[in-house]
Amino acid sequence: MSGLASGAVRVTRIETKPGCVVWLVRHGETEWNAQRRLQGQHDSPLTARGRRQALAIADLLARTLGREAPLRLVSSPLGRTRATMDPIAAALGRPVEYDDRLKEIGLGAWEGMTWDEIEAEFPGALDGASPHERFFRPPGGETHAAMIERLGGWLAEVDAPTVAVSHGFSGRVLRGLYAGLDPIAALDQPQPQDGVFRLFEGRMEFLQAMLEAEAAEAAATAA
Repeated sequence: MSGLASGAVRVTRIETKPGCVVWLVRHGETEWNAQRRLQGQHDSPLTARGRRQALAIADLLARTLGREAPLRLVSSPLGRTRATMDPIAAALGRPVEYDDRLKEIGLGAWEGMTWDEIEAEFPGALDGASPHERFFRPPGGETHAAMIERLGGWLAEVDAPTVAVSHGFSGRVLRGLYAGLDPIAALDQPQPQDGVFRLFEGRMEFLQAMLEAEAAEAAATAA
């Protein structure tokens, strides 16, 4: 039985240490994102758009925070998050730490597959599942409760201003824990790849990072 169906998850609010801001980033678009394949803890490279997103976010953070600001940079160790963090670290002039707890949800036997492929290879596995519950159905996958435990453990330890690069599903769980959202409602949050969520003093705000093409279009419109 999944963590969602079992009632093993409950509303929890986790606060960082006083005065600590978290700049939470999702990795840039990957090839599997574009193909609508489940990634989980497997990997695929950033697309050209994903690389542009990472550069735009790095520029936004450098302009907002300044180079060599007193920050910790922490990333999931997966390849797509490393590739997103690399330009951020270069722009901010800071070293990077890697933490397994920021990884994406483990999707077991379904990693690398589309939902249509899962339906064909695992007939009946998705029967009756809600859009969120299906992520907790794969053989060998991670439960909702386990995700909350590992991500909540990381968040509770934040004791300095931090830029963190994580993932779509994990990022929604983190933001839900920070805001004290119902665990199911937290999974309804957006998961953009072109900006930064600023978590500070119990509030969340999204800062859009403008991509080069969008910047050129805006400049042309202004002219």
